[in-house]
Amino acid sequence: MFTSIVGNVFGFKALAALRLEDLRIPPAYTKTFQGPPHGIEVERDKFNKYGRPPPLLGCTIKPKLGLSAKNYDRAVYECLRGGLDFTKDDENVNSQPFMPIYKSQAETNEIKGHYLNATAGTCEEMIKRVVFARELGVHIVMHDYLTGRFTANTSLAHYCRDNGLLLHIHRAMHVVIDRQKNHGMHFRVLANALRLSGGDHVHGTVVGKLEGDRSQLWAFRGIFFTQDWVSVPGVLPVASGGIHVWHMPALTEIFGDDSVLQFGGGTLGHPWGNAPGVVANRVALEACVQARNEGRDLAVEGNEIVREACKWSPDLAAACEVWYYK
Repeated sequence: MFTSIVGNVFGFKALAALRLEDLRIPPAYTKTFQGPPHGIEVERDKFNKYGRPPPLLGCTIKPKLGLSAKNYDRAVYECLRGGLDFTKDDENVNSQPFMPIYKSQAETNEIKGHYLNATAGTCEEMIKRVVFARELGVHIVMHDYLTGRFTANTSLAHYCRDNGLLLHIHRAMHVVIDRQKNHGMHFRVLANALRLSGGDHVHGTVVGKLEGDRSQLWAFRGIFFTQDWVSVPGVLPVASGGIHVWHMPALTEIFGDDSVLQFGGGTLGHPWGNAPGVVANRVALEACVQARNEGRDLAVEGNEIVREACKWSPDLAAACEVWYYK
């Protein structure tokens, strides 16, 4: 598809710059793609994630490199045991232990997930890693779909569907393609292509340290959800990158119920430890969801809602002091 749409035309000497803002895919062509391995409904069924405030909570283990296996194991366990739904390998991590997942599942009576990074130099090696993850009992794996490219991602998505694995998509390298406003392509084009190629989660951000803004996301949502996707399953958006408890009202308002809010340093940077960082995020999320359901305006009253929740949660109060936000 991209060979025809954004092939040689971007290299013509007569063009100073060219940018693809959007594309609409005919339903007949859309039907030729499998799309996400499973989709939103199947994922909620697999993890039994009903009853809590709808957005799921995750954490990227930090630092991205340098932790021993024992310390990595401890960080995963404390985060999942503390109340997170997911933990995640950073995109630079390739192999870490998974036993703390089973321990945290037994102690919380919940199904937990850890995104094993299966990205590799060849499709064959990538499939070997996914097979290994499946043998260990991991429920979800991760792929850098722009560095691994679409054909490799589609092969991985097909394997995940056939073998009951969910596929988390990291968008590393996207700014090389979409950051320039007069050349390249908008991220919504990459997101649409990803949904066709296959992925149950896809990264996107509005607040925090990574590229992205609110107007861009609203435009992306409008295109993403008005496209006729026929039978192609839905994708969970994932918010991550420099986010913390003070961002929770905006994240809850913008991303809605079917989303994953993924804090890295915003969890592990808590002064009292990893588990209190999880509690702080969980309390802030539940306070914001309750306030939204009561009809309060999160855009206007967001900071006040978080401050009110601090009265009942010392963990959240400590987090709010660390990430002071006017």
